[in-house]
Amino acid sequence: MAGEPDPDEEATSNVSASTEKQLPPPAVLEIEPVYEALGHSRRRYLCYTLLEDTEWSLTDLATKIAAWENDVSEHEVTENQRDRVYVSLYHAHVPKLVDESVITFDEATETITTAEHAEQVMTALEGLGASLDANQETHARSEMDE
Repeated sequence: MAGEPDPDEEATSNVSASTEKQLPPPAVLEIEPVYEALGHSRRRYLCYTLLEDTEWSLTDLATKIAAWENDVSEHEVTENQRDRVYVSLYHAHVPKLVDESVITFDEATETITTAEHAEQVMTALEGLGASLDANQETHARSEMDE
């Protein structure tokens, strides 16, 4: 009948309204960039370290990752080992995480800190970590050798 609401149209309207309410706010990083951010072991390691301390120097982080990758203590990391990781972080991994607003990087002090999307990525990482990178997570979250 004319003037009466169409039940099918009303149901469709309610579905779209409820779907719109479930969408994340624009400040939330979409799932693909989250997985992209965590797609390389060095980026995951960097994120694991940020779970323990939200500020790192690029040199300390490169030393810590080189120790993990070479299965040695931080004191045993050679300059060459550290430099290879440093260059990789500086040119590839840090910019990727900066682009996704997971970290900030202060070029002057070469300091890495968490950014807007860090919590979301860290939450995803913690959910994945137990089954994917338990040894890496343990190492990354440990204190540096004194």
